Amino acid sequence: MSGLIPNFPLDGVVTINRVILKPEYTVEDLEERVAMLCENVKTYHSDTGFIGGFVALNSGAVSNEGSTIGQAVENPLKGKEALIITFWKSFEDHERSHRSDTFQPLFREVLALCENGNEEIAYEMLWSGTAYDPEAAKAAREAKEKYAA
Repeated sequence: MSGLIPNFPLDGVVTINRVILKPEYTVEDLEERVAMLCENVKTYHSDTGFIGGFVALNSGAVSNEGSTIGQAVENPLKGKEALIITFWKSFEDHERSHRSDTFQPLFREVLALCENGNEEIAYEMLWSGTAYDPEAAKAAREAKEKYAA
């Protein structure tokens, strides 16, 4: 299913960069440099394979309901770690974007902030989706109660 990201093809590629900020840089530094990079990708690659993306900052919250590695109170990378996640028609489209002359200088600016270097991993999408609306959620619960054994 690909309902979460509009126009994302079933055989599309998701790439994830994990950024850990060097102590001398701020989240605002990251936001500024990533905004420049993202604007470049949207401008030069929206018609050559780029579908969309987002950047998420580590909030520090740890789900003790969803974690099995202990009962942490707060993640130590709060406000220092970000994920840059992009969606592409193909891995080759992604790679071609990174080889472009306009992308590389901006990419190096982002990398200068990173204490962990950079490893960008490509994933194949297996599932995505959005929440049910209230009516569909009610119908789903009723069907579960009626047919699930």
